[in-house]
Amino acid sequence: MIYRSGWAGFALLALAACQREQVKPDAATRPAPTSYRERVVFLGTSLTAGYGLDDPSQAYPALIQRKIDSAGLPFEVVNAGVSGETSAGALRRIDWVLTQRPAVLVIETGANDGLRGQDVDSVAANIQAIVDRASVLNPRPRIVIAGMRMLSNYGADYVRRFAAVYPAIARRNDLPLIPFLLDGVAGVDSLNQPDQIHPTAAGQRIIAETVWETLEPVLRGVPVLARR
Repeated sequence: MIYRSGWAGFALLALAACQREQVKPDAATRPAPTSYRERVVFLGTSLTAGYGLDDPSQAYPALIQRKIDSAGLPFEVVNAGVSGETSAGALRRIDWVLTQRPAVLVIETGANDGLRGQDVDSVAANIQAIVDRASVLNPRPRIVIAGMRMLSNYGADYVRRFAAVYPAIARRNDLPLIPFLLDGVAGVDSLNQPDQIHPTAAGQRIIAETVWETLEPVLRGVPVLARR
């Protein structure tokens, strides 16, 4: 899936400006009381931070927390999304993010690089370096890569090479891959804010479903209370 080319003008304007159904879990499925919950850290851009939403609880990481609680899994979500950040910026702050000692690290970065037409090889190198930094932690966190795709009017070669970055890193490092974070959301007017780049609350709910499909089995495979 490629974004509609008509989306491009709005996207670039939004990039410049972007500097910077609640469901109660059933009592039977709430997590048992515990003094410690492993952390799931979402390293990301404005897509993760929830830019433009009325409330942070509408962003997909908060929706993932509700799914975790409903499933009775002992994890807490940390939203480490920063609006306007490139993959180089994510790499610069990864050491601080890793002080959260995540059991699971979801890496969502590169969208702003693509909108700026930055070199694809540099994007790949930055994401790989983030993976490398996280991989030296002991215990090593489970790492999930969130795939991104670029606008069709950036040229067929750039679109192809950009999209290939994420599955290539996932394969090289044997990591789970969310094929396209914005699947079913990108280019859909009703699921995006007026800038046509940042999802609405409804769009964020779809993203949460997309992320959960890959993330849930990862969480179920994490040894509980490993860092007590």
